[in-house]
Amino acid sequence: MMNPMVQPPCQNACPIHQDARGYLAAIATGDFNRAAQIVLETNPLPFICATICSHPCEEKCRRGQPDKPLSIRAVKRVAMEQGTPAPVPAPTPSHSEKVAVIGSGPAGLTAGHDLARLGYRVTIFEREAMPGGAMAHFVPIYRLPREMVAKDIEAIQALGVDIRTKKALGRDMTLAQLKRRGFKAVLLSLGLPLSRKLRIPGEEGEGVLLALPFLRAVNLEGYRLPPGKRVIVIGGGNVAIDAARTALRAGAKTVLMVCLESAQEIPASPWEIAEAREEGIEISCSWGPKQIVRHDGKVAVMECMAVKSVFDEKGRFNPSFHEDRCTQMEGDIIILAIGQAADIAELPELGIPLDERGRLGFDPQTMATGKQGVFACGEVILGPGSAVRAMASGRRAALAVDAYLRSEKFTFQEPSALGTLAPEVVEDIKRIERQPVPLLEAAQRVTSFEEVDLGYDPQVGAREARRCLNCGNGAELLEEKCIACLTCVRVCPYGVPVVRAAGKVDIRVDQCQACGICVSECPAGAISFRMPGVLDIPQRIGAAMASGKRELVFFCAYDTISLQGADTSGMIPVPCLGKIDVRHLLRAVELGAERVVLVGCADPDCPYQRTLRWAQCRVDTANRLLQAAGLGEGRVKLLQLAPQEFARLPELLSASAKEAR
Repeated sequence: MMNPMVQPPCQNACPIHQDARGYLAAIATGDFNRAAQIVLETNPLPFICATICSHPCEEKCRRGQPDKPLSIRAVKRVAMEQGTPAPVPAPTPSHSEKVAVIGSGPAGLTAGHDLARLGYRVTIFEREAMPGGAMAHFVPIYRLPREMVAKDIEAIQALGVDIRTKKALGRDMTLAQLKRRGFKAVLLSLGLPLSRKLRIPGEEGEGVLLALPFLRAVNLEGYRLPPGKRVIVIGGGNVAIDAARTALRAGAKTVLMVCLESAQEIPASPWEIAEAREEGIEISCSWGPKQIVRHDGKVAVMECMAVKSVFDEKGRFNPSFHEDRCTQMEGDIIILAIGQAADIAELPELGIPLDERGRLGFDPQTMATGKQGVFACGEVILGPGSAVRAMASGRRAALAVDAYLRSEKFTFQEPSALGTLAPEVVEDIKRIERQPVPLLEAAQRVTSFEEVDLGYDPQVGAREARRCLNCGNGAELLEEKCIACLTCVRVCPYGVPVVRAAGKVDIRVDQCQACGICVSECPAGAISFRMPGVLDIPQRIGAAMASGKRELVFFCAYDTISLQGADTSGMIPVPCLGKIDVRHLLRAVELGAERVVLVGCADPDCPYQRTLRWAQCRVDTANRLLQAAGLGEGRVKLLQLAPQEFARLPELLSASAKEAR
């Protein structure tokens, strides 16, 4: 039996452990509502994550071993755009304690969401006029349309979370005042709202901008650069990329990025770098700023030194330079995107201590600060990173606050991941091309702030989801039933079951490709199956036949997307026909089916192509048994259709039924 604390690699790599496998399977079978429901179970910011998540899940996707990882974030977006999950009723507060969350970025919103679902009354205080933190103020609109942020915040407010804007800790309230107002715990989620400066000659004055105020002005105030300006962006992270691409859209004539790191070290996301270069942004690596040269008070030249190394021998960020190797880069405006800082200088006045380096001190296990009842989460303690990383910190802090208010010790255990696929299994996996995510043409996107990522349409999203290997979602051996007949060893096309010492069989759950062949072929019924829609097939047969139907149709659930709008009443979708057993076919006849049809696809990109011959074998076996019982021949039929033919399935079934009669 698989340990529940062992997750598919994609889910384990996700900081909030989102069930990617679950919503991929739902989308692959055309169930967008179920997919959206799965996303909402663990993700309080589903629209934001579906739009800008850094998708660490994809880096660990085991589909990347035989070919390329799944485009998981893009498929999640299909779920949120196409699915209509059941509404979540606002929970009734079950605890008398109130919790204050300071800051409404991804960490604060996640903490507020989770605490509300735990039964607490939560108020989020936001210093700005608009909630959302960096997502609302700094992330460019071409990456994250603001209606996506609004949708997620409205859903959190619908849980009963009170969000109050223009309320800053220290300016509008103190910890003592919050305590007097009945708040038993305070969670600091202050983010990193300040841009760092270089402190080099020529930095002060006109023409030198800080990245975060620049991005905020463009996003919220419609700021545009004077026409014809040459812009130099200093920095190599994602904020620098955002500033460079935003400057281009805001009217810059040219944009040059200058960063300390080499082309192999540059920290920005690879896809962001690629898109920036497509838009004509030049990136000059391994140069560090020395001084800004001005003519008549205006920026004219950025003088840079060649970088020796970015990190010291201990791996710490500690750049060194060749001071005798310099170059000059001409420009009119310089945007500094060299790092972010927290605005916490006033915290000691509120009784919240800082450490010796001026950072907010906290216990990484309990998330508690040095002030009783005050906790911290998000980038203020983690440093710069992705939104989903901050969300995970907010979730952990919410659990810590809950434990504190219940006077319990807080413990937190991270799950582990399935290992990699064995080489012999990888060799047998069908290679399927990854579906590219459509983007606006580069020439079109630099002229406006239209969203760059266009997303998949439902059909393409379902096709991409079908590439999922369903890691850990396949066969499991029921040892108490196993008779060691080795049938599973013989029939598995991937070599997953192996014989261990004393002739015992081990079905390697971590290697199983979820084709389902062994489940039906095992004569002892000693194999269970984790994938939904398999073990309940007998119950679904009974329900379908109880409706009075005389023809029962099983069809491949992976083709459901092609049947949108068609009448599929009385049909049973199954995740691949290889999971249909002879006993299923005979049971249908026993319950009154005059005819049983299995409909599969003849799609060359089907990951379970090998199972169709097993489906045909089971159809032939069922027909032989029925004929031997005197019930006629040809009652069970396998119909294989090309993908484009599936939309005509009801018509084809009708014609086939007439022929059978």
